[in-house]
Amino acid sequence: QVQLVESGGRLVQAGESLRLSCAASGRTFSIYRMGWFRQAPGKEREFVAAVNWSGGSTYYTDSVKGRFTISRDNAKNTVYLQMNSLRPEDTAVYYCAVRETRNRNEYPYWGQGTQVTVSS
Repeated sequence: QVQLVESGGRLVQAGESLRLSCAASGRTFSIYRMGWFRQAPGKEREFVAAVNWSGGSTYYTDSVKGRFTISRDNAKNTVYLQMNSLRPEDTAVYYCAVRETRNRNEYPYWGQGTQVTVSS
């Protein structure tokens, strides 16, 4: 198993920046990809960004391209999401998730989430 703990979420004003962190523990040697998802009230969970653990390839949903940057520190088993130019529509609970090398099609491990609220 992999345990994930997100942190950094808080209330900010539109246009401000915020950095989220996600620390992994347990079977960290099995990590293939770490990603960020978000879920707004009354809406389905959506993909935000992901980074491959070994090669460092990154992926973003269109709505955050140019504003958000995902990065990882392999030595610390930690992934970050730098969020700039935040908008009210970015308000959501943000979740960190992991794909393992033995199953690269699913995210079986999830954190508890951290709330990001962007006021207008």
